[in-house]
Amino acid sequence: MTQIAEHPTFKAVNAFWLNGKKSSCAFRVNDTTGVYIKYAAAPHGSAKEYIFTFSSANLAELATLREHCTHVFVVMICIKAKEICVISYGQLQQLIELRQKVLGAPEEQVQVLVTAPPNKQFRVYVNRPGRKGVMMGQQLVSRKAFPEMLFVES
Repeated sequence: MTQIAEHPTFKAVNAFWLNGKKSSCAFRVNDTTGVYIKYAAAPHGSAKEYIFTFSSANLAELATLREHCTHVFVVMICIKAKEICVISYGQLQQLIELRQKVLGAPEEQVQVLVTAPPNKQFRVYVNRPGRKGVMMGQQLVSRKAFPEMLFVES
């Protein structure tokens, strides 16, 4: 939150309220930008992937946040790497839709995987259903995208 608050065009950050309850993951920045924050403590496996699990409840909350904000971003904090990866809600949707298309049905939860290779861009992707270790939809994300991406009007 400090990096967001220090941005020159930052004005305010507020909790996002859903059904009368304050969200523990969703926030509104400058009133029109939605931010959904997820954390992963350490990478797993030989690919050193940070695993971010989005339950159907998380995805419903994100969809509601999108209804109330002009822009929505998913902020994935890779704690051990001390890095923050940000993608747009649209990019998240593309990953989920790709996985659903291959699977042929929606899932109760989706895992988005992030790798943070030293001195390179983040790799964000999903695994092919039933094929652990086979990535789909890889997106390269600049390490400098956060927090700037939150403040760029499109």
